[in-house]
Amino acid sequence: MDRIILIKYGELSTKKGNRNYFINTLYNNIKKKLENCDVKITKDRAHMYISFKNEELDTIKNIIDKIFGIHMYHIAHIVNSDEESIKKKVLEISQAKTFSTFKVETKRSDKNFPIHSTEMNNILGTVILKNIPNIKVDVHKPELLLKVEIREKNTFIYSDNYLGSGGYPVGTQPKGMLMLSGGIDSPVAGYLAMKRGVTLEAVYFEAIPHTSLEARNKVIKLTEKLSAYTDKIDLHIINFTPIQEAIYKNCRSDYCITIMRRMMYRIMTMIVKKYNGYVIINGESIGQVASQTLTSMNVINAVTNIPVIRPVACLDKLEIMDIARKIDTLDISILPYEDCCTVFVPKHPVINPKLDTVIKEEAKFAYQEMLEEAVETLNTIVIPTIEKEFSDLL
Repeated sequence: MDRIILIKYGELSTKKGNRNYFINTLYNNIKKKLENCDVKITKDRAHMYISFKNEELDTIKNIIDKIFGIHMYHIAHIVNSDEESIKKKVLEISQAKTFSTFKVETKRSDKNFPIHSTEMNNILGTVILKNIPNIKVDVHKPELLLKVEIREKNTFIYSDNYLGSGGYPVGTQPKGMLMLSGGIDSPVAGYLAMKRGVTLEAVYFEAIPHTSLEARNKVIKLTEKLSAYTDKIDLHIINFTPIQEAIYKNCRSDYCITIMRRMMYRIMTMIVKKYNGYVIINGESIGQVASQTLTSMNVINAVTNIPVIRPVACLDKLEIMDIARKIDTLDISILPYEDCCTVFVPKHPVINPKLDTVIKEEAKFAYQEMLEEAVETLNTIVIPTIEKEFSDLL
């Protein structure tokens, strides 16, 4: 083994007393995601190390790019911590590169190593200059930056920097329930919640025949994209048809969206309690649509005592779309299959609803039993999943 993946924690290193908990959670997450690869994972308080087979490197990189809690990683060469071994490997790495300017940065973690960092930089730089023609040192903007970390037993040498997903490892926070529609915003909200360590389950409200099986499959595909950032996601599918039809049959059209969202929040509250969740998560962005004005949010939120997290609340649409592109959900989200939040939108939905008016409108039909029925009859699939579980829902 002459190379290793060297993982740096970043934000995890600020956790002081809880540091081991965060590192151990990250270790377990990486181990789970790489269970089908031939790797060996070790850790300490500053770094994690993955030994690997060369033919699996690209696969491993694609996986760890989506593991939260990793600030940065490097593909590092390993040599013994002696001057000649380090010089030999630094020259070998340099000769395999094409560059005209370079810099060497040495970090001497082992203070018993007899050569100080600055002196080692000069020694290694001289070796490179003597053996590779037409190059020079540039300490400000080098084309090749070689980093040398000298430890007690081994030295790590690398010239690459791969940015990780950052954040905290999924599982360092308890469960949140994501209101996942087929739109652009809610998958991004789920991604950002997981980035803060939240364990995620998702809830999809469908209203067949007013919404389609294609709309459901769209949400399943979005959940699959999100599941790449964790081990699995339970997707709970709610039959919202009877409730939605009752709303539009009995209530003022301009208040229907407000009442529909309040019914969804009531259902979410029941689901959070049923599945031992802690928060509701959604993709609401302030002012984007009628139900997302501050007045509307206040009236809608009044039906629940569960905390509601809105990760994209203060982002504009272009910012949200940029993240959606990054996590590869945008092309799925823009597929032309409507969900129950868009299929019955009135021409002029109320922007500043009145709570007393909403309560009067809701009193026009008996909804509590319908809400309980929706929760009792929900269907759950675990994603990633197998084909049979899809067919069971049809």
